Amino acid sequence: MTQSMAMKAKTSAQDDVGRLFARPWRFVTGARSLAQLPPPDGLEVAFAGRSNVGKSSLINALTGQKTLARTSNTPGRTREINFFASDAPLVIVDLPGYGYAAAPKAAIKAWTRLIHDYLRGRPNLARVYLLIDARHGLKDSDGPVLETLDQAAVSYQVVLTKVDKLSSGEVAKICDTVAAGLAKRAAAHPEIIVTSATSGRGIDTLRLAIAELRASRSSAAG
Repeated sequence: MTQSMAMKAKTSAQDDVGRLFARPWRFVTGARSLAQLPPPDGLEVAFAGRSNVGKSSLINALTGQKTLARTSNTPGRTREINFFASDAPLVIVDLPGYGYAAAPKAAIKAWTRLIHDYLRGRPNLARVYLLIDARHGLKDSDGPVLETLDQAAVSYQVVLTKVDKLSSGEVAKICDTVAAGLAKRAAAHPEIIVTSATSGRGIDTLRLAIAELRASRSSAAG
């Protein structure tokens, strides 16, 4: 993309933010297998992360709807790939949490395989937002997902969650640590977004990032 196209995409994205996220969002479907995935229609952005990282809370904050994505105090309650859409050509995808979950091992294995199959084969997947709990940073359980994203050459960006629980110095430190862990991963977006679904910090930044991605894809297609 040329610099001129990038500037136009950025301006378009800034205008698009309000229109994208102020409109009503709805649950489309939940898929427990590749056969149940909806047709790849429109731009998709997916949210992945360990169980209890705060995916549902972040999606609700992002869309401004408190109950769109189901939240729970029990890790592993999301056992399907859930699709949410508005009347814009944008789909938000909530992937099952990986790592610890209060479920039988066979079920955990099945939906973990589903996550990896989706990440490798979804043609309209524009970016994965990999959620990392700011209190814990990257863990060993994040490794397989990072490897899948790198091998599939799927663009992904780290979003730190629950930063309201840390001091500004602690947030800066964990950003540096995570950035160092991603430095050699070619598919990783260099900018880390810090968020809190509780305080609202970083939600507008994340919205703009998604709108810019959508605008850049539209410009490239045009």
